[in-house]
Amino acid sequence: MEKKEYKSTFISGIIKENPLFVSLLGFCPALAVTKSLEAALGMGVLFTFVLFFSNLLISLLRKLIPEEIKIPCYIIIIASFVTVVKLLCEAYLPELYSTLGVFISLIVVNCIVLGRAEAFSSKNGPVLSMLDALGNGLGYTLAICLIALIREVLGTGMLTFGTTFTFIANANGGVPFKLYLLKGENYGFAFSFFTNPAGAFLVVAIILAILTSIRNKKENKKKVDAKIAKMKGENK
Repeated sequence: MEKKEYKSTFISGIIKENPLFVSLLGFCPALAVTKSLEAALGMGVLFTFVLFFSNLLISLLRKLIPEEIKIPCYIIIIASFVTVVKLLCEAYLPELYSTLGVFISLIVVNCIVLGRAEAFSSKNGPVLSMLDALGNGLGYTLAICLIALIREVLGTGMLTFGTTFTFIANANGGVPFKLYLLKGENYGFAFSFFTNPAGAFLVVAIILAILTSIRNKKENKKKVDAKIAKMKGENK
């Protein structure tokens, strides 16, 4: 029973209750930092780090935090981990720190982090809280990386690696690695519109429309199957 619960807790944040595509939370950074796949991946890693350790600590302290001041306590805990992330990022990944800018600090008030603290880690043990954090962190990371992948490919015609994570460029002789998909030396296909905020809204809208259509089809199929089963039962 525990294994099923652990698995369900982890997977639900990735698919069934994806923070961005299902719960529609965390849209501000999702629209702002998805110009490039590298930046989106960096944001996802930092977000998951904060969510994981804040969930863990809040779960461990859940019986000690008074009900009257739990929200301020959650914010202090989250802010502490965000400060750690900022300092580490500024020291070891300055290009990522510069690219993400204020959105690293805004993780403190990210509704996903606060929501998981209030709705889950404050009511469950450390193991479930860590799995919940990993699931939601991975789900959010995959979501913003998908948006960034579409925006960067359509907006520039290629994927660039090494401008944010400079160790990739250093391994390539100091030159960022470019993967040409819609653009080359003798041909080009790119719409700069997708690198703008309006392009981000359009990409998110299309993804949500596709996912909603898929969910509606599945729900309609279940309803039809249920009616058919009911009719067969009545005929018997």
